[in-house]
Amino acid sequence: MSGFEVLASVADLPDGALMAAVRSDGAEICLFNHRGTIGAVGNVCTHAEFLLSDGTLRNDGSLECVWHGARFDCRTGKVCRGPAEDPVAVFPVRIEGGRVLVGPRVE
Repeated sequence: MSGFEVLASVADLPDGALMAAVRSDGAEICLFNHRGTIGAVGNVCTHAEFLLSDGTLRNDGSLECVWHGARFDCRTGKVCRGPAEDPVAVFPVRIEGGRVLVGPRVE
């Protein structure tokens, strides 16, 4: 697959961590480490455009927006709890040589 970019080091994302990053195409990314699985979703809450990387990664694998409490499944981007109604984007991730590579948005 092409279009993957290095956005972080695995060492930057301990278990339970969230981290903001930006792809060269301008996509704002929220990287997360949920129980050893590193993934990436859009970093902007679809409810009120607050950064999800400033929120909380919960034990159930949901990302909670700190502003109004909307929650999104970190694996699928689907809304788990309102007030958000629209899912967040999901981005494919590869780990190579201790680096986190993020590809273009999954449609």
